Amino acid sequence: MAEVQGRARKWRMTFVYMGLVMAILYVQLLPLQTMPRGWAGPDFVVLLTVAWAVRRPEFTPALSVAFITLVADFILLRPPGVMAAVMVGARHILKRQEPGLRDSTFMVEWVTVSVVLAGILLTNRIILAVFLVDQTSLGLSLMQLAMNVIFFPLVALASRFVLGVRKIGPGETDAMAGVT
Repeated sequence: MAEVQGRARKWRMTFVYMGLVMAILYVQLLPLQTMPRGWAGPDFVVLLTVAWAVRRPEFTPALSVAFITLVADFILLRPPGVMAAVMVGARHILKRQEPGLRDSTFMVEWVTVSVVLAGILLTNRIILAVFLVDQTSLGLSLMQLAMNVIFFPLVALASRFVLGVRKIGPGETDAMAGVT
């Protein structure tokens, strides 16, 4: 019975994740400004994916991350599949790091996520450069990286206290993850 409830929660939270990403994309498409900005804000799709992948990777299966990020690529007119592939790789790295981060402090998690966010930026820029795709300026990309690092604690707090996505504590059991 606990396994069925765990499986139902996993799928429910996966659909919540996908719904949140679609809501974020909807808000990003709203014409709130008519003039282009001179600064880059955080990428909340990346932040939400990274925050959930580092805390509960079973809520962000690789196929759902690939699908939802590919949809974001099409909607935001980015080269299709590049960010999706990079995000699946980042999710896999964070999934492998999750057991070691269970009993660590938030500062260690924040540094780990910051390194992964920098890796996402670097990998994306290298892939686009190899295929000679026009990119934003390096300054704007670095500004977005800084904003992502700054806003990660807010996304993690909102995920924890609003949506209940928290790390599995030491000694806790999670039927879906097979953790004891």
